[in-house]
Amino acid sequence: MFLIHALLKTILVLWFRPRMQGLEKLDLSKPSLITPNHVSLLDAVLLSFYLPKNATFVVNTEIAKKFAFFLRFRKHITIDPLNPYSIRQMLRILKKGETLVIFPEGRITTTGGLMKIYSGVGYLAMRTGVPVYPVIIQGLQRSIFSYLKGKLRLQWFPEVTITISNPYTIEHDKTRSMREQKASASDLVLRTMQNELFQSQMKPNVNLFDEVLRASQINGAKMEIAKDLTAAVNYRTLLVGSYLLGNKLRPSLLGQSTVGLFLPNSVGHLITLLSLFRIGKTPAILNFSLGVRPLLDCCETAGIQTILTSRVFIEKGKLDHIIAGLEDSMKIVYLEDLKASATAFDKVAALFRFLTKQPAQTGNNELILFTSGSESKPKGVVLTHTNLFANIQQVTSVIDITSRDKFFNALPMFHSFGLTAGTLLPVVKGVPVYLYPSPLHYKAISELVYDQNATILFGTSTFMAGYGRMAHPYNFYSLRYVFAGAEKLKDDVRQMWMEKFGVRIFEGYGATETSPILSLNTPLSNKQGTVGRLLPGMSYRLDAVEGIEQGGQLLVKGPNVMKGYMIHGKGFLPAEEWYQTGDLVETDAEGFLTIKSRLKRFAKIGGEMVSLNLIEELAMQCFGHSGFAAITVNDPRKGERVLLYSTDERAELSPLRAYIQQRQFSPLLVPATIRHTKSLPLLGSGKTDYVSLKQWAERGGDAS
Repeated sequence: MFLIHALLKTILVLWFRPRMQGLEKLDLSKPSLITPNHVSLLDAVLLSFYLPKNATFVVNTEIAKKFAFFLRFRKHITIDPLNPYSIRQMLRILKKGETLVIFPEGRITTTGGLMKIYSGVGYLAMRTGVPVYPVIIQGLQRSIFSYLKGKLRLQWFPEVTITISNPYTIEHDKTRSMREQKASASDLVLRTMQNELFQSQMKPNVNLFDEVLRASQINGAKMEIAKDLTAAVNYRTLLVGSYLLGNKLRPSLLGQSTVGLFLPNSVGHLITLLSLFRIGKTPAILNFSLGVRPLLDCCETAGIQTILTSRVFIEKGKLDHIIAGLEDSMKIVYLEDLKASATAFDKVAALFRFLTKQPAQTGNNELILFTSGSESKPKGVVLTHTNLFANIQQVTSVIDITSRDKFFNALPMFHSFGLTAGTLLPVVKGVPVYLYPSPLHYKAISELVYDQNATILFGTSTFMAGYGRMAHPYNFYSLRYVFAGAEKLKDDVRQMWMEKFGVRIFEGYGATETSPILSLNTPLSNKQGTVGRLLPGMSYRLDAVEGIEQGGQLLVKGPNVMKGYMIHGKGFLPAEEWYQTGDLVETDAEGFLTIKSRLKRFAKIGGEMVSLNLIEELAMQCFGHSGFAAITVNDPRKGERVLLYSTDERAELSPLRAYIQQRQFSPLLVPATIRHTKSLPLLGSGKTDYVSLKQWAERGGDAS
């Protein structure tokens, strides 16, 4: 029997060459719980080779029947998960001073991510107070022993890592009901597992070109990974194009560390980004919806001398006047000219570099985006590749995605939401993405989502409202996940999507400075009206704000928080330890965040703080739609007064005043006046452009 066990161990260890990390953290001299994630049929077998012999494995009776031969080599107990008395058997083992190994999901994943956590593990930990050791198994989900055939490209020899994390305990709170305690304990197990899953995937000094190169090896070079209106590329074409373009660009960029990109969402934009990552340059993605002066300010802020763009884009976008205004100060390089100049030797050399898997050259591994706001000059947000990679891993630690999914991204790449979540995440994780150049083509996008069988869609509340209005009720039949961010998700938009399409929108929250996603509602953790919980790896605090009784300003830190700012005329300013979001936030006992308002989105009337967001919400409730925007103007008597803009000509002040009074809110929430406009001005990100609205109000002009 010993010889058979030794032979089996030798075969599997030589086959998978697992890397075991953190084994020294285990202290089995006292009772404890070991809680691995469950990704394949071999999880328990491989773990049994490394864990001490006195650890007892808990096995489902059905699984035990299938693996009776292997279980003969290991101490174990079989349980029926439907039998409530099974928990007593496990309690007795722990009370005898022994250690249990339990898979808290209770089943092998069929999604590729963590599935729901059963209450047994949390209850055992809470009742006994024993330490809990999370264990993360990575790689076996891509083996032939997983349940993900057809969802992931399975491999005979995947890289396998088993990571044992630091232990934690769960307190027994006698002031709460047992049902509440069990739910809370299970939730803590889930959140801890998600955090450890994220930590196990992190690495230092990331270059995103190398991560895409690695993704091509895992998923196959022939996998179609990106598509737009005119082109579709697999990993091979994407990377060969990046090698080729990078080598063509290098001579013209000598002495330049930062390069401007003036391009729409497209395969060409993606190739250009990767080419710059590969040769160690810092892309600075420019907002093509800005005018010449703001764009020149961006270039001056980031030290840009060369801008890469496309003749076709300039022509179709009717942006000749923008280029004419930039080319006096900037060198404009057209991608079509570079492509035309590529020789047969250049192409063969690029193919050779791909086949030999040549990594990126040493560089800053950074990227620059620009904030839109009320500042007179734009700020450049410097994000490292590690920041962006961290945010990708944070999101995929709480959301399951597989190669069977398909992203649809119409959010522009100059917006961090469109760049990280909509573009880099799918390409790094091996999920096809369709890139569309404008989020404003509501009808076209709803049809393309249907045509492409997209399963994951990103947008803002404003854009979701537009897609919802224009789409046929069947257009979004294929969508699994829809995520909204960048602005508050309006209740009428959420309701419309559920009623018309049967699709639940998950609301999230973030900032350019955090790469961008900070918190997210998910199928495993969702609470309507909130922006979800902070992602794994994040820490936060709420600082008190004068005049505000509940909540406080949210400050965060984590691996996805920016390196710092580029300030016009001052250069680089490193980020502080805690990033101040500028948002007034409340948090509940379960960790869900509610954004009450931007701190700048307050009026001070008669010494009292008045939330402009709340005024908009009350107007929406009163009139039944979301076309409202509140701003402030100076008032010589009260300090400030509120103007409310509406796209509904029927919206009048009298019924709103009555509604606010009826709901017993402060009369200070009644705006001074309601002004009507055909449409509200929008930023390129889809948010309401309050700056333009306020400028119009001060001039007394027409908002539309």
